[in-house]
Amino acid sequence: MPSNLVIVRHGQSTWNEKNLFTGWVDVDLTPLGEKEARGAGEQIKAAGIRFDAMHTSLLTRAVRTAHLALEAAGQVFLPVNRTWRLNERHYGSLQGKDKVEMVKQFGADQVQLWRRSYDVPPPPVTVDHEHHPANDARYRLLAPDALPTSECLKDVVARVLPWWHDAVVPQLRAGLDVLVVAHGNSLRALIKHLEGIGDANIVELNVPTGMPRLYRFNPDLTLAEKPRYLDEAAAKAGADAVKAQTGAK
Repeated sequence: MPSNLVIVRHGQSTWNEKNLFTGWVDVDLTPLGEKEARGAGEQIKAAGIRFDAMHTSLLTRAVRTAHLALEAAGQVFLPVNRTWRLNERHYGSLQGKDKVEMVKQFGADQVQLWRRSYDVPPPPVTVDHEHHPANDARYRLLAPDALPTSECLKDVVARVLPWWHDAVVPQLRAGLDVLVVAHGNSLRALIKHLEGIGDANIVELNVPTGMPRLYRFNPDLTLAEKPRYLDEAAAKAGADAVKAQTGAK
């Protein structure tokens, strides 16, 4: 029997609603985000998928999305692994800034480069900045040089893949079904690896909130079928909404 992996981006957060760069800033879900999280669980339940393990980031919006989705799916008993490696991309000094205002200030091309390019990070934060991870107690046990001050997607790939190989691959090889609830860019990094998307093409990939995406693997971890969202039409609409966040054409 193939093993299953389902990935879900958290539901709408309060800073998604305000159209702010969020990154590692810990914000909660909006009522719509809670609804999206439950909807993800309902899709999973309707598809008849039952999991053996779940992974989330350390950020509240992913943790709560995971819980609400599992509650709706009737699977709140699942063992959970939380890791900083699934955190959203650190947006450096852009965190907390309005995306449209940044376009007005720096121009659409520059913001698009910071936001979507594979290997160009935004300007970093300093260690005394409120958004430096060293100022958040949840990261106090990590090596100081592991804490990002700004990241591009290439950096996120570099921190996500060790978690994938060490934590999830053994579970899938054992025939377990796995749920991952994370963020737009940590999931883009994972999708890039799983689907073999090139550095240039990954720029165009947008991950919608609250939409489960299913991967079925053969025992050798080749894909048994083409990956798909459980609700393709709704996922496309959600991805288009993510693409339009800066207001740039």
